Amino acid sequence: MKKKGLPVRFELLAFLFVSHMAHTANGDVSYSIPEEMKRGSVIGNIAKDLGLDVNRLSTRKARIDTEGNRKRFCEVNLNTGELAVAERIDREALCGKKASCVIKQDLVLENPLESYRINMNVQDINDNSPLFKKDLIKLEITESTVKGARFLLEEAHDADIGTNSVKNYNLMQNEYFELAVTAKTTGRMYGELLLQRELDREQQQSVSLILTAVDGGTPPRSGTVAIHVTVLDANDNAPVFSQAVYKVSLPENSPVDTVVVTVSATDADEGHNGEITYEFEHVSENDLTIFSLDSTNGKISVRGSLDYEDNSLFELPIQATDGLGMVSYATVFIEIIDVNDNAPMLLIKSLNSPVPENASPGTEVGIINVQDRDSANNGQVRCSIQQNAPFKLVPSIKNYYSLVTTGELDRELVSDYNITITATDEGYPPLSSSKNIYFIVADVNDNPPVFEEQNYRAHVQENNKPGSSICSVSATDPDWRQNGTVVYSLSPSDVNGVPVSSFLSINGDTGVIHAVKSFDFEQLKSFKVLVLARDNGSPPLCSNVTVSVLISDENDNTPQILYPSPDGNSYMTEMVPKAAQAGSLVSKVIAVDADSGQNAWLTYHIIKASDPGLFTIGVHSGEIRTQRDLSESDSMKQNIIVSVRDNGQSSLSATCALYLLISDNLAEVPELKDMSHDESSSKLTFYLIIALVSVSTFFMTFIIIILAVRFCRRRKPRLLFDGAVAIPSAYLPPNYADVEGAGTLRSAYNYDAYLTTGSRTSDFKFVRSYNEGTLTADMTLKKPHSVENILDGLCNENSQV
Repeated sequence: MKKKGLPVRFELLAFLFVSHMAHTANGDVSYSIPEEMKRGSVIGNIAKDLGLDVNRLSTRKARIDTEGNRKRFCEVNLNTGELAVAERIDREALCGKKASCVIKQDLVLENPLESYRINMNVQDINDNSPLFKKDLIKLEITESTVKGARFLLEEAHDADIGTNSVKNYNLMQNEYFELAVTAKTTGRMYGELLLQRELDREQQQSVSLILTAVDGGTPPRSGTVAIHVTVLDANDNAPVFSQAVYKVSLPENSPVDTVVVTVSATDADEGHNGEITYEFEHVSENDLTIFSLDSTNGKISVRGSLDYEDNSLFELPIQATDGLGMVSYATVFIEIIDVNDNAPMLLIKSLNSPVPENASPGTEVGIINVQDRDSANNGQVRCSIQQNAPFKLVPSIKNYYSLVTTGELDRELVSDYNITITATDEGYPPLSSSKNIYFIVADVNDNPPVFEEQNYRAHVQENNKPGSSICSVSATDPDWRQNGTVVYSLSPSDVNGVPVSSFLSINGDTGVIHAVKSFDFEQLKSFKVLVLARDNGSPPLCSNVTVSVLISDENDNTPQILYPSPDGNSYMTEMVPKAAQAGSLVSKVIAVDADSGQNAWLTYHIIKASDPGLFTIGVHSGEIRTQRDLSESDSMKQNIIVSVRDNGQSSLSATCALYLLISDNLAEVPELKDMSHDESSSKLTFYLIIALVSVSTFFMTFIIIILAVRFCRRRKPRLLFDGAVAIPSAYLPPNYADVEGAGTLRSAYNYDAYLTTGSRTSDFKFVRSYNEGTLTADMTLKKPHSVENILDGLCNENSQV
């Protein structure tokens, strides 16, 4: 048994025993230390020995790594860089009788990744006393044994090695035997009893002795065993093994009950003296659980499981004893052959997750450690990674791989990766293991919002309600969370010099566009606005789209009659010659509508006439023509009421009255003369004189014009009216505009116009060219200056009268 306590002087010697560190060519560091050092004892300053910066040990995550499930016997003090004992180190338990006992540990540092092998050569100390297998050695010696005969004694076992193992044996003083100590070929010491005086069974049947085994430690330790010698009759031959040393090889996967080797010994004696039994001499408890020995036939068989990685060589001492107790010894060496029975192990030492999607190729995202307990080719491992992932394994230091990216990541395409890494050894058959590594790709704001359409068209009816929605835009952003949250806004701009915000507003969250005000098609038909979509990333990204707002017309304008004046205050009268034939054009109603499209398509209807069968009106042209030839029986004075309707839904209309005089001369109409005298009687004499003078002045001018006109008429075979009615610009509505040629003022006809101011002698006719007084292509009325001046003069004169 091991002694639990050690003397103080031994403790001091143990600490002095720690040797200096020695470097090897490949960066390893070695220490020689005694076994059984106390936990926390300093082995050496590894930071100083390796030239490492002590202040960076903590940031570089310095640590001691071990292979598999082996114990961590030392640890690093990150503050001082000292290497200290972490677990009890028992050389005998770790290495048994091996001459060299080396504990291998790895010092691993990160950023950058480095590894150093620490070899701790454990030196033996004298902490075990020699032990005998039995408390009592029984010998039976025949009395015929001659002087000088030797009797091999049981060898004492000392778990220590070298000088601390058994070095000598001492035998208590007696009169029959002396002790002869001899060294075996293996270097171990054994004792033999040397008979110095012949035995006499009749005088003494037994002899009791005390044998002491002493080791070479300082101070030395010892163990004792009692020897009881029984004097028998002659048995002068001991068993002899067929060979002193047996060497065999055994695969580690050998099943239980496999016969390893059969040892054999012979004895020249006969009968009971020649019967031999076999047994293990001194074998550890662990070895007894693995091997068994048949005491009769000497077969050594596998009893338990073998593991090359735990113990690759077994040394089994065997003894053969004959019937009278004579013993001989042999040694069996069993070499365990490695079998590929350990699959590689994958250990994740470091993992950086999530990985930003803008990580450049070659970025290290993890550190993988690969271990295989097998040896030679069985322990050679190659690693692979699935082909469809943008990652690869880069060999780093021994048994370490860096997992790096091979291409750019895109979270919008692949948001996470579940990578499978496979490690396969080179044994036969090969063994492999796999490990899954899960990565999350972190989002980066690398995608601007994208509108669902390249441009938008919003149709809105005029006279809409303020605040009503007219359109909805939508943009998507494949980024994550705030990087993908879209906010809408209107780009600052002007529409006809007015900020667009006065026309539209947009919901920043939904993209719904609302009308701020009510639109009027006649003032604004369309406009464009730029909508911005911005995400909430940092920095934010944005895009824009054009929204065309098209205002559609609504039938909200009543037709406006330009000629004749619809207010009823004018005394304008159309003169129809008595010679007018059927189909003659006598007048035209001219009207416009500020609306557009079919809302501005006008139709003309006579709703009341003095003689319904005398005149007709063009439904679309507004031209009033005679339906038949005029006769003497027709009334000279004809009144017509015309209705003008547009083509909109819920049609709107306006009416006007036309006064037609069937006469060739205004003087023939007595009613006009009476009307003039009645009105003038109510005026002051002063104003009447001024009016008469004015009328007389203009009358002479009109007579000249009328004579010229009549002269022209005599040259035509029939009466055709191809003059044009001159419409003053004041008749035009200020917001009138022709829409796609659908206006009502374009006409290819000309008219003769007859006007009167109430005077019996003031009949006149204007004959104008086709182009004067008609609407031009830009839908504005041109003013014929001569006629306008005359009309203005007449209006002024009439007001003065």
